[in-house]
Amino acid sequence: MTLSADDKWDDLWLNVHLATMQPGAGYGEVLDAAIAVKHGRIAWLGKRSDLPAGHAATRQHDGNGCWVTPGLIDCHTHIVYAGNRSDEFEARLNGVPYEEISRRGGGIVSTVKATRAASEDALFDASLPRVKALLAEGVTTLEVKSGYGLDTGTEAKMLRVARRLGEQLDVRVRTTFLGAHAVPPEFKTRTDEYLQLVCHDMLDTLVEAGLVDAVDAFCENIAFSREQTEQVFLAAQRHGLPVKLHAEQLSDQDGASLVAAFHGLSADHLEWLSPKGVHAMAQAGTVAVLLPGAFYTLRETRLPPVEALRAAGVPMAVSTDCNPGTSPMTSLLLTMNMACTLFRLTPQEALAGVTCHAARALGLAEETGTLSVGKSADFALWRIDRPGDLAYAIGFNPCAGVVFRGTLRG
Repeated sequence: MTLSADDKWDDLWLNVHLATMQPGAGYGEVLDAAIAVKHGRIAWLGKRSDLPAGHAATRQHDGNGCWVTPGLIDCHTHIVYAGNRSDEFEARLNGVPYEEISRRGGGIVSTVKATRAASEDALFDASLPRVKALLAEGVTTLEVKSGYGLDTGTEAKMLRVARRLGEQLDVRVRTTFLGAHAVPPEFKTRTDEYLQLVCHDMLDTLVEAGLVDAVDAFCENIAFSREQTEQVFLAAQRHGLPVKLHAEQLSDQDGASLVAAFHGLSADHLEWLSPKGVHAMAQAGTVAVLLPGAFYTLRETRLPPVEALRAAGVPMAVSTDCNPGTSPMTSLLLTMNMACTLFRLTPQEALAGVTCHAARALGLAEETGTLSVGKSADFALWRIDRPGDLAYAIGFNPCAGVVFRGTLRG
């Protein structure tokens, strides 16, 4: 949508510097700039000195010298859940491995019990402060996974809460069905039977209710095999839904190659990613989603192959992985810092990882993720000296304001 210069804009932001985050253009810096909005879309942007003659706007805003970036995108979260797993955190610090905690009935299954027991309103109330913490740091788009229900009713409850959060908080929410997250206790010795429930009754019901934007699975030695994951992907394909995957977190199950074969949106975690998986992702255009919060919390030592991903041209997104067990984190700015310090991303790569590449990981590259004419007017204003500051400071939030679909959040 390109508007002619004589159209009157709804809003015009002046006295700002832009980091447009166009892929391949570094930060895409434009100093002493302006950005105009009409009907919730970016109508014009560029140097202030290049504003069209006779331009007019209903509302004009002084950006006070702030930097403007695309609204941040948290593209991998499990943020809707009930309960608390600080006891497992303590157990891990006392030397109990994550796999052993899971086998004892902890891990994902313990959150399943709490989430099943919570009412829909209680689940919403528990999730609300976590989402608000992200929004305060400039987030305008959020992915929310199910996977703590593992039955049709609770999975639907989680996804309804995710939709409700988006409606009430002015944030774009993409919902992901993660029924293949773990095997629930009632199916402990009947994994294949549970998988059939996921692929048919559960997915069919949730799709019919309009609650699913994408499908995910946990392909791992403590979860689902490559062959079982393929069944989930075939079910998603039957409904015309894109897929993504928790892949190569604890071992190499060749999940990245599988999700790439389905032209999946993303493969996430990737500490054990093989050269074969890197090549498959590069060929398919599948985004690598790096999750340093889980790496940090689990005290992992094996790094994802960032240099190989970089060399192959695989886009790298960065996300909080907000969840109660392995990444209880609600700061995307801290995640950016961790991606730089732990995984050796550059600050520019980290910012691309929460803007343009994160949008691509959600199938939203045409809608958001860069400052571009025609895209949704989602942007954040920052009291910083340069874009690299966003990945630099630890525990500091310089966000001065957030515009979502053209409207300044109150």
